[in-house]
Amino acid sequence: MRTLNRKSEKNNQNKTDPFITEEKYHELKKTLEKLYKTRPKAAAEVSSLAEMGDFSENVEYQLAKGRLRGINNRILMLEQQLNHAVIISPQKKTDSVRIGHHVRIETEGKKIDYLILGSAESKPEKGIISHLSPLGSALLGHKVGESVTLRLAEREMEYKILKIE
Repeated sequence: MRTLNRKSEKNNQNKTDPFITEEKYHELKKTLEKLYKTRPKAAAEVSSLAEMGDFSENVEYQLAKGRLRGINNRILMLEQQLNHAVIISPQKKTDSVRIGHHVRIETEGKKIDYLILGSAESKPEKGIISHLSPLGSALLGHKVGESVTLRLAEREMEYKILKIE
């Protein structure tokens, strides 16, 4: 079945960060498989409601069509994300910060541990930051003992790298 994209939907199909863990890859794959299974039912619902005639006043038809469009858009987005995915494999010991590494930093006397992953898995409250975040991108490529300075909200913060795993 061919899906039509509205102009506004085409503009929303921006590039996503391709870096994901193998676990996230499998999670997205399962979600995609569920959507493939729900799409025929949604399409059948649209077809049966279309047989009722007057589309302009058929609210159920409009809602069903919107649900189907949402499923199709989500499928396209997941297919694109999975086709372009770059799997973050467990890193071997290295001397510089890279995607997939656990990093211990110190700032203002506090020691903080972060795991640097792709933006799809970023959860700062759980210590997982994106390599595209200001701190994540500042840390990339630096070594233990080095410091990076970030200017955040009119304030400069210095972060010293204590450990890389």
